[in-house]
Amino acid sequence: MFCSFGRCSPFCAVFYLNFLTKTMQKTVFFSVVMAFILTGCSPKNLYKTQDFTPSNVFTNNIEGPNFDQSGQLFVVNYQQDGTIAHVNADGSCELYLTLPKGSTANAIQFDQQGMMYLADFSGHNVLQVHPQTKQITVYAHSERFNQPNDICITKQGVLFASDPNWKASTGQIWRIDLGGKAVLLDDTMGTTNGICLSPDERKLYVNESIQRKIWVFDVDAQGNISNKRLFASFEDGGLDGMKCDKNGHLYVTRWGLGKILVYTSTGILQRTFTTQGKQTSNLVFSPDQKYIYVTLQDRKGMERIRIAK
Repeated sequence: MFCSFGRCSPFCAVFYLNFLTKTMQKTVFFSVVMAFILTGCSPKNLYKTQDFTPSNVFTNNIEGPNFDQSGQLFVVNYQQDGTIAHVNADGSCELYLTLPKGSTANAIQFDQQGMMYLADFSGHNVLQVHPQTKQITVYAHSERFNQPNDICITKQGVLFASDPNWKASTGQIWRIDLGGKAVLLDDTMGTTNGICLSPDERKLYVNESIQRKIWVFDVDAQGNISNKRLFASFEDGGLDGMKCDKNGHLYVTRWGLGKILVYTSTGILQRTFTTQGKQTSNLVFSPDQKYIYVTLQDRKGMERIRIAK
């Protein structure tokens, strides 16, 4: 800024200095505001657990949280066993459906067409729920099922199911092909519980609750598993649901300890989250993978942890 006489008078100099000061103040303020908006949250809240739903609105069999393709969250065993809840963005809940008598869901998955699949541990089935009509049908059943516990699904709609026998401390792994045909993949496991696929669907992770071990298998194009190897083992606590994020990190719930462990795909422990409740039973990522939503059986409700800015 120059004065019209080609040189600055003292008045012009003072005016120019005030102009610069006010401009810098506005720039700093704008930068602070934008930084806060871009981070999306206060740094002190990152990695901290917060209540999401109220406590005591689910039963102590709360499990299986999952989002459908439209971003709606569903969780099993709302108010009484044998129900599915729709959980709103503010943490409030409403009854979505009630299962037939004798059925109790423990896990939820969705295929690309929006069909809901449920591991029905008390009915010894895998159920299918139509997204528009809510019609419930038996999708898969075998006389050799113990009690399907957890399920994961490929992009093509093929399911993998853990199937523990808690009394005998043994377990099985099943593949449920399109159309509902159940194929037994391994019947020599311990108490199989959490199960999930890597993002490229070439690895299958399965844990054993009583034995406190996580195993990883290779998965071929036909859905067969091989090359079983130990991924991690523990001396205390239990193991429950697991999920892989988009980068291949494995999130593991430590039931009874109130912890969620985060491993790299090579088995290196990267981070530990601590929840308010102790009986962490399962988790799911928000669609943008900025949060994890955790089910807690002792609190009979859910907590939420922000994991990314």
